[in-house]
Amino acid sequence: MVSISGLPAFLAYFAAALGLVGLYLAVYLTATPHREIALIRADNNAAAIALGASLIGYALPLSMAIYNAQTLLDCIIWGLVALVVQILIYWLVRLLVPDLSARIARGEVAGAILLAAASIAGGLIDAAAMTY
Repeated sequence: MVSISGLPAFLAYFAAALGLVGLYLAVYLTATPHREIALIRADNNAAAIALGASLIGYALPLSMAIYNAQTLLDCIIWGLVALVVQILIYWLVRLLVPDLSARIARGEVAGAILLAAASIAGGLIDAAAMTY
């Protein structure tokens, strides 16, 4: 027999995760000087690589926060921690490549790949640290 007794919790955590992802995208898109969505619509691969990997880098620790959370509030707090970590990763990569946003806006892929790798690596480390 199949039980859906966990459906309310699933829906609550899923809704919270969607809200956190939306918040993450809003913060990230505001924090970067280049306009990712417009660039992606113009077929800029560098912008798509950077934003896509950043989203993956955020989703990794968010999924770990959902898995390990004792409460929905606990999940949200750790989701916010993961958001801050990803924004810090972006700023750290900008220290290494000061013209990163301009390069991404021009469609140069090398900087986007570095940012993508740093975002995913940071997300993996962040997720692993959340296994407390």
